[in-house]
Amino acid sequence: MTADGPPLAIIAANLRREREHRGLSLSEVAKRAGVAKSTLSQLESAQGNPSVETLWSLAVALDVPFSRLIEQPAASVRVLRRGEGVAYPSTQADFTGTLLSTGPRHVTRDIYVLRVEPGADRKAEAHIPGTVEHLIVCAGRFRSGPADEPVELGPGDYASFPGDIDHSYEALEPGSWAVLVMEHR
Repeated sequence: MTADGPPLAIIAANLRREREHRGLSLSEVAKRAGVAKSTLSQLESAQGNPSVETLWSLAVALDVPFSRLIEQPAASVRVLRRGEGVAYPSTQADFTGTLLSTGPRHVTRDIYVLRVEPGADRKAEAHIPGTVEHLIVCAGRFRSGPADEPVELGPGDYASFPGDIDHSYEALEPGSWAVLVMEHR
């Protein structure tokens, strides 16, 4: 999120577009995502302050990549300076994900910067089937991967693991950050 909060108008339009494209009611999507219908209605009205967990649940319920709900209209040349971009915090841990790039409709990959501080780990539920996550640690140390077999990673280390099963991210040192590429098959 920025200081002004998430881009609610963009999220609202994207949620409505994806829900209507699938011919689903508010009630059905809310039920599939495990969120209140009133919460989904508020989000489609560009109100509220959605957490990354709520948006991930909605993406899984709609069977779309997370980025499809938060992406902005594309420009021909796009530069994102350090510290810019919309950062989505977790309600579980000191974890923030910033979407850097979405794949065009025919390319299915998204790129994020993750900033994570020690404390609670961020537990991520399974994403849409076929998702693979590629994590490259830039600074600090992480324990990440599938819930039943996380690995420890340091600066320059790379790990790839299924994103369509429960997994987690935990910082082991202050100032930890990484680049995450999510591949959707």
